Amino acid sequence: MIDYEFPLNEKVRTMLRLEDLFARMAHFTGHDHGMDHQAALTTLFEILEVVCRADLKSELLQELERQKRVLSALHNNPAISEDALDVILTEIDEIAADLLAIPGKIGQHLRENEWLMGIKQRACIPGGTCEFDLPSYHYWQEQDAAFRRENLQTWLAPLLPLHAGLKIVLHLLRDSGKVLHFTANQGTFQQMQGGRVAQLLRVSLSSKMACIPEVGANKYAINIRFIAANYAAKSTLFEQDVPFDLTFCSFSS
Repeated sequence: MIDYEFPLNEKVRTMLRLEDLFARMAHFTGHDHGMDHQAALTTLFEILEVVCRADLKSELLQELERQKRVLSALHNNPAISEDALDVILTEIDEIAADLLAIPGKIGQHLRENEWLMGIKQRACIPGGTCEFDLPSYHYWQEQDAAFRRENLQTWLAPLLPLHAGLKIVLHLLRDSGKVLHFTANQGTFQQMQGGRVAQLLRVSLSSKMACIPEVGANKYAINIRFIAANYAAKSTLFEQDVPFDLTFCSFSS
């Protein structure tokens, strides 16, 4: 099965982008080659661009507090493990405390590093980080892999509370979903929302189906078109019946 996730608001869209970027950062940092660490640094700059949103920290804190209230109300519910509930509530408290402890604007430590900002400025230019453009960056790339990795981890560390916060929020959001089974007749599917509010849709289908979902949604209806997986030609509708799973994920309220 291949899962396709579609955020239905800007907050979830931003969190999914950051989740992907943090995963990419971890992947490239874990390797030793200089080109891997160059990719990691470029990814760090992308993370910085996304976290520049002034309200991201406050939105995460508000969502963590809201989830804490919802989960706390589950105490004494016989269907819920008290130990597991206490573990996640403690985790939420710790993450919220770490977010509150971030001084000033998120990512400010990177913006104040003139050397990094010089590289970031050149990285926007195709081929702009060649050794003749940035000899000091070339020198850094020639250092031992462990030294470069330590630098990357140091630059990333102040952003990790943000990563932890969005990770637990997305985990709770995904776990809220209920899987429904449908078939898109001749590649198209529509369902009225009926008052249901979702923040994230997950479409899952067999990897053997040579098609890709395109989702359009508003408060009234969900429309899904399955497009033929043709990498060269103009996109066309996959005019076959497509069995798929649809998961509606909503924050608890």
